Amino acid sequence: MKIDIITMGCSKNLVDSQGLARLFQKRGIEVFMDPETLHSDVAVVNTCGFIGDAKEESINMILQLCDMKKDGDIKALYVMGCLSQRYREELEKEIPQVDRFYGKFDWRDLADELSVGKGPLKQTEAEPYVFEGPTYIKISEGCDRKCAYCAIPLITGRHISRTMEDILDEVRSLAQTGVKEFQIIAQELTFYGIDIYKKQMIAPLIEEMAKIPGVEWIRLHYAYPHSFPKDLLRVIRENSNVCKYLDIALQHISDNVLTRMHRNVTKAETLDLIKTIRAEVPGIHLRTTLMVGFPGETDADFQELLDFVREMRFERMGAFAYSEEEGTFAEQNYEDDIPEEVKQERLDRLMSLQEGISAEINEKKIGQTLKVVIDRLEGDYYIGRTEYDSPEVDGEVLISADENLEKGKFYKALITDSDEFDLYATTKN
Repeated sequence: MKIDIITMGCSKNLVDSQGLARLFQKRGIEVFMDPETLHSDVAVVNTCGFIGDAKEESINMILQLCDMKKDGDIKALYVMGCLSQRYREELEKEIPQVDRFYGKFDWRDLADELSVGKGPLKQTEAEPYVFEGPTYIKISEGCDRKCAYCAIPLITGRHISRTMEDILDEVRSLAQTGVKEFQIIAQELTFYGIDIYKKQMIAPLIEEMAKIPGVEWIRLHYAYPHSFPKDLLRVIRENSNVCKYLDIALQHISDNVLTRMHRNVTKAETLDLIKTIRAEVPGIHLRTTLMVGFPGETDADFQELLDFVREMRFERMGAFAYSEEEGTFAEQNYEDDIPEEVKQERLDRLMSLQEGISAEINEKKIGQTLKVVIDRLEGDYYIGRTEYDSPEVDGEVLISADENLEKGKFYKALITDSDEFDLYATTKN
């Protein structure tokens, strides 16, 4: 039996997709996770419900697969994830072609259902999905923050941490199978442990994780600036296998916008935190996410954001335009008063600024020798990443295919050239 799993949205969804894939594989089912090509008669779509564009993308994928089912290209279609968690009843009525909908928390039942009473599916020459490269470890679910624009707490509920023992056992088990790179993620990483241990425990957790034999890289995602646990910085600095990388979503810098967003942090506190992080962990690469066009964002607020990005020179940055999300404080209390063309113009200006900053930062790496992991062979190049690069969202390192490298292995690479987002290197040095 073969099954395709298509993952939409963020890496937190990928965790659930990989978890489902492992359950299938334990039952003798071959799993493929390639959104470009289907290899079987059964498709599972893990949906995203965060913002309008992501929801639309998930719906379009479902409808595309419904057409394939109608044409006989696939026989069964299942949907899971954030979108169906929030809108299951509506989706069941609007898209009856889907065999069954699952939510954010009951997707494990899907493995039981598909393991019973199914005959053999058509054979293909494609290789089944193998878990290679970075593995995502979700340390908690949900979020207790009340940001005005965010629908995630409405979908996932309150913050619930896994126990340290459970997380560390998972990492040990995976490391013993050869996994070397771990992406540690949560909706709110720095809140970890408060519900169980009554205090922030992210620093002790990562410190213990770094001691596990075979763990080569640990990378941290989705920190929150309010009440940031400063002891985590010592752990990053003192452990060579904890990447000097931190994904911390700041959203904005104007006190006017931050207040309206309910971020519980000020511009002064944000600037002080960034200064502290960079002082405590020399060489750290910060990734942040910013939002433009939030209700009430003035031209002056946006200019303040531009000045902030220009001054901070973030090594990694993403941005998106505000979209009104049903049930959020912003949707219920603010008028979406920024025209779409203004939002897009602001987004374009912000990303253009960051592109220049990224190019300058990359150019300074020319001549340096960096540790690189090889992810894949693509055309004329091996594609790798440094500790400063998270999969799919950050830049990559391109090395000539003539060098005969091995996927999943680490190499010392001399950086020979760069562009706005990627580096070029050789291991022959």
